[in-house]
Amino acid sequence: MNAIKSAAAERLVRVPLGERAYDILIGPGLIARAGREIAARLKGRKAAVITDENVAPHYLDALVASLEAEGIQAASLVLPAGEKTKSFEHLMTVCDAVLTARVERSDAVIALGGGVIGDLSGFAAGIVRRGVRFVQIPTSLLSQVDSSVGGKTGINTHHGKNLVGVFHQPDLVLADIDVLNTLSGREFRAGYAEVAKYGLIDKPDFFAWLEANWREVFAGGAARIEAIAASCQAKSDVVVADERENGPRALLNLGHTFGHALEAATAYDSRRLVHGEGVAIGMVLAHEFSARLNLASPDDAKRVEAHLKAVGLPTRMSDIPGELPPAETLMDAIAQDKKVKSGKLTFILTHGIGQSFIADDVPSSEVLSFLKEKHR
Repeated sequence: MNAIKSAAAERLVRVPLGERAYDILIGPGLIARAGREIAARLKGRKAAVITDENVAPHYLDALVASLEAEGIQAASLVLPAGEKTKSFEHLMTVCDAVLTARVERSDAVIALGGGVIGDLSGFAAGIVRRGVRFVQIPTSLLSQVDSSVGGKTGINTHHGKNLVGVFHQPDLVLADIDVLNTLSGREFRAGYAEVAKYGLIDKPDFFAWLEANWREVFAGGAARIEAIAASCQAKSDVVVADERENGPRALLNLGHTFGHALEAATAYDSRRLVHGEGVAIGMVLAHEFSARLNLASPDDAKRVEAHLKAVGLPTRMSDIPGELPPAETLMDAIAQDKKVKSGKLTFILTHGIGQSFIADDVPSSEVLSFLKEKHR
């Protein structure tokens, strides 16, 4: 990991996908100049801004004013906040709003919000008129470093998380770091879990840098910009190599198979567990399970847990408030995971810090036994 580029007030990460290549801009004050950045890249002059009731009071007016200053006619839709908004019902609402705004293929759907709004809006952008332009303005750390990049969109069903959706790449991502100052400590920590994930996948030097510099990342400034840029670059590299998750892109799901099962087990109740917290617990479980299978040292799992616990993230199933269903129910959720192929379980496991790999045909009996051991 290179030294912090303290002189850079803004960073640009390019996602080189040929004709669908796009920029990720990372820095302060980007919402105020969003209209200029969008107008420079898109020909359309209409936009449907999708946001939620938590974000709208802070940033919607500024964004609309920025768009209108560049001659972009903006309609807006404010949705309820929370994971339960990723539903068929709200997808229909967004599609109707986009069509009512007469957004055409050269125009844009703009997601102003966290991962929920980004996933839902991107899905709508991908299917309305068989695809319109799409801009991500992520307002949480988690969405800035993960869900806004790469083109995955979708909604949840009672079968599980993100099981219905499309791949629809954005045309621009504006990661305004100023918005992170309004996040609660819990929200920021949840996003940090995804930052740490990139180090644990294949960048051990980045993970070590985070262990040494996480306090500065939380404090803001150059370290925060550097961590976000490094995360976006890491995801861009993987997406370019495997856009539709037919191979190595699955590594980005480190911790997610266990995490998604825990989210389903809590009925996506954010009072009990949010996505990044599920991922944090899931990454510890993935390292512990790898150690159980004699693939990695137990010391690696302890190191991962120690760092995540130090920043204030939950690391154990027992950290989740309330009762959890039995291990068998968690296994049912895992069996619905998108990484299951021909009924065989696929996990992202590890040989050590920064040495993750795709493990096909993991015995379900081993997983169930492990879950029973870890279940409180």
